[in-house]
Amino acid sequence: MKRIGWVSVIAVFLALSAFAYGMLSVRSRPAADAAPPSSARDAGAHEAQGATPGEAPSTRAYREANDRMHRGMVIAYTGDADVDFLWGMIAHHDGAIAMAKIAVEHGEAADVQSLAREIIAAQEAEIIRMRILLARHEDALPAGVRP
Repeated sequence: MKRIGWVSVIAVFLALSAFAYGMLSVRSRPAADAAPPSSARDAGAHEAQGATPGEAPSTRAYREANDRMHRGMVIAYTGDADVDFLWGMIAHHDGAIAMAKIAVEHGEAADVQSLAREIIAAQEAEIIRMRILLARHEDALPAGVRP
């Protein structure tokens, strides 16, 4: 029981460290009233999209990361809202990290790369915390219900 307490303290420390890193690395942001690209997809569309000839490497990487994230979010529901939430959110955060890494690798805007690095640090810390919570809550599930 004491070990779980220390693990929680470490997870909170990591989350606070990620937040502090993000606050210290903030750079000036572009105007918020900039119009979104006209080719933006419907935010609710999650079907896999194949690569098109001549597609930018970043677009191909985003498609792959998005598809991986959505496959990961298809979970075996347990009936326990807490466990199901944690499993889905871990996959969701993994997707956010993958997309942020693409922005760092392929992007050019320093402010976007700074935000992407903040997201990577914060989401990694949150995944650690969610895995700790998941371990606690999965132990309470009946043996046949575990994902």
